[in-house]
Amino acid sequence: MATRTQTRSSNRSSNSSNNDRSAFSWSDNAGPLIGAALAGAAIGLAANYGRKALMQGMEAAVGDWDEILAAEHDMALAIFDKMLATDETQTFKRKMLLMKLTHALDKHAHQEEMVVYPALREANEAVDADKLEGEHGYIKTFIYELTKAGPDSPTWLEKVREFRQLVSSHAHMEEEQVFPRFKEALTEEQNAEITSLVNRDGFWMA
Repeated sequence: MATRTQTRSSNRSSNSSNNDRSAFSWSDNAGPLIGAALAGAAIGLAANYGRKALMQGMEAAVGDWDEILAAEHDMALAIFDKMLATDETQTFKRKMLLMKLTHALDKHAHQEEMVVYPALREANEAVDADKLEGEHGYIKTFIYELTKAGPDSPTWLEKVREFRQLVSSHAHMEEEQVFPRFKEALTEEQNAEITSLVNRDGFWMA
């Protein structure tokens, strides 16, 4: 017959074994669950990289860095036009379009601010680079104001029109004045390097 001391010892041993598998330990059946979670994460990561590669691959097919950026201007202006075609009852659509526009402009600004504008300054085009980068600040202000006002604001469309005009003027200055002059002075190697860097940054921001 077991003594009370032996019984308590046995219970402590059993409790210790149970405590070893606390909220911080995995059960014997956790292996397949962990494997499934890791596999799901890997698939999600691969899908995200695939999406980035597809999006930036389509842009890269457009041509050189200036042509890529011009295509992005056109895409942003097309989103503006969709926004302007909405009314105050389409609040959800307005929100989605603003999110899409914000992402597109954020990606575009990053490519210019991290690659093109520094290259302009290096080529003694600092005045234009500073002016263009300053306009990016006003673009962010418009995004802030539209988000703060809300898609049902009576002044929403008016603000979108002002915003579109700023982006259109900004794009015109780049496409018709600054970029052609800058590109003309580049060697083939320099042009290829800027194109590669714009594509690289675009991939990470896609």
